Amino acid sequence: MDTSEDILQQASPDLVRGSDKARPAKAARLSPSFISWLQAGPMMLVFLAFFLIPLVFVVIVSFWDYNEYQLLPAFSGRGYTDTFEGCIAQLPDLCTIAKTYLKTLKLCFLVWAITLFIGFWVAYFLAFHVKSKTWQMGLSLLCTIPFWTSNVIRMIAWIPLLGRNGLVNSGLMKIGLVNQPVEWLLFSEFSVVLALVHLFTFFMVVPIFNSMIRIDKSLIEAAYDAGATGLQTLLNVIIPLAKPGIVIGSIFVITIVMGDFITIGVMGGQQIAAAGKIIETRVNALQFPAAAANAVILLVITFLIITMMSRIVDIKKEL
Repeated sequence: MDTSEDILQQASPDLVRGSDKARPAKAARLSPSFISWLQAGPMMLVFLAFFLIPLVFVVIVSFWDYNEYQLLPAFSGRGYTDTFEGCIAQLPDLCTIAKTYLKTLKLCFLVWAITLFIGFWVAYFLAFHVKSKTWQMGLSLLCTIPFWTSNVIRMIAWIPLLGRNGLVNSGLMKIGLVNQPVEWLLFSEFSVVLALVHLFTFFMVVPIFNSMIRIDKSLIEAAYDAGATGLQTLLNVIIPLAKPGIVIGSIFVITIVMGDFITIGVMGGQQIAAAGKIIETRVNALQFPAAAANAVILLVITFLIITMMSRIVDIKKEL
């Protein structure tokens, strides 16, 4: 009488042959490349639907014609010619649109420089002076507290502080540093830069901290053992290894600030010109091709800045 082991031995060749036939078919159906596309598919669809297609529409509309009442879906460069109207005639002086874009770049540079300085040292403190992982996580989460409220509320909160009768002016007058309220604290470039730094420094802290936390501490110890000072270690070890995070954080801040118009409008008292404000004004006037043309110009400028920064370091390694 055959035992169960004999039955299994007799059946196993057929089972093995059947499984061998099934495996290639299954492998063909679920190849690694197919699985990769399947995983990336949803995000690609989101990227296509909410970025590429709208961007194509913006470029197309920027070449439409228009008048005071309607859009005319006919090829025209009026949106661009209206944007740069009078610029050639005013040479060598700068036209209004050129001054506005230079003002935007100036604000962007100031915000970038200040957020980089603050973000670098906050990330440095968290990465190298806070030894406990729990404390690192806790302090990192502490940086997110401002994001628990709306950006508009965070901007409005500056008005009682910086206003003519605000706490800052009252304090300065009380201690005798000034005899009358300081007017440039609010509704000025200072207040715009201050609000933007307050809003977007976190976007600089996180990427830099993420790069610094990956630095092998033995490299720093080796630098000290070789006789390097703290400054030399910072310049020759930490900063080069933190470059990917610095570049990524810079890209975040620059792209957000270049297109911002709400913060500039609220904190600038509608007195500070910026590229985003031009687009908003054109949209409010129902001049959509001109607004789209300005958006394309702003996108090209931002893309060139990002391209130049990306050449500093290969950020793909960080991503």
